[in-house]
Amino acid sequence: MSVTAANITKVYGEQKALDDVSFNISDGEVVALLGPNGAGKSTMMKIIACFLPPSGGTVTVCGYHTSTHPLQVKKRVGYLPENNPLYTDMYVKEYLQFAAGVYKLGRQTRSRVEEMIELTGLTGEYRKTIGKLSKGYRQRVGLAQALIHDPEVLILDEPTSGLDPNQLMEIRQLIREIGKKKTVILSTHIMQEVEAVCNRVMIISRGKIMADAPTGEIRLLNKARHIVRVEFDRPADILKLKSIRGVIDVVNEQGCLYRVYAETNTDLRPEIFRFAVSNGMVILSLAQQEEKLEEIFRQMTS
Repeated sequence: MSVTAANITKVYGEQKALDDVSFNISDGEVVALLGPNGAGKSTMMKIIACFLPPSGGTVTVCGYHTSTHPLQVKKRVGYLPENNPLYTDMYVKEYLQFAAGVYKLGRQTRSRVEEMIELTGLTGEYRKTIGKLSKGYRQRVGLAQALIHDPEVLILDEPTSGLDPNQLMEIRQLIREIGKKKTVILSTHIMQEVEAVCNRVMIISRGKIMADAPTGEIRLLNKARHIVRVEFDRPADILKLKSIRGVIDVVNEQGCLYRVYAETNTDLRPEIFRFAVSNGMVILSLAQQEEKLEEIFRQMTS
């Protein structure tokens, strides 16, 4: 396992930022910590990266405990914080050489700097000072810094925050490429990011892991997998709609349009047709859809 967390808690005064969090992340996984602001995502990342000690529990990274072997862990972890602290008066190449010096790369410095400039798409920018770069290119510099020592695990805290659509797509593509060779843990509150980049998602809320599954299977963990959106020619009796076999919940979206939640693998359409006929109603539209990740996220973190 690349990263193992066992019963991690973090307490600030009377507030629990993390509450008995446990998980295993294997080599080569690209994992999202998905949750609202203040959920505990950044705290967990800082603990993994040895920037913050836990109040309880243990974390091991590539076989090393963060509490007893922090230097060994830091050699194997690349970390890009959300605010991406950079020396804006330094040139890009100069800054990466400085970062290589921090990790004591010695003779490898030149080759690693050149490799990172090429990997992160900084070939046309490395002669500029960081302060003159766009936010998208600054993020690339931050990624290059986090990767300079060739870590086994890359930790990215809100890596696309504040980027424009083009920059966002470019950084996501870069993370996908990096994820082919390394274990990547990224935090986000953007659902599209999870589906675009990650093969596993852990939903975190109020310091607890609410769900943990492959991205394509996270919907299976929620009790309402299917949704039918139906519009009648006149208002329906919601209580009668809820009495249909297999229905979990009914929401009146607007006017005569309803969202009907179904049990897993239940096709409600025949029952809704019978409901309309027996109540003398006309169906104006009817569509079955899979529940969106956004809705699952909302339900699990509300």
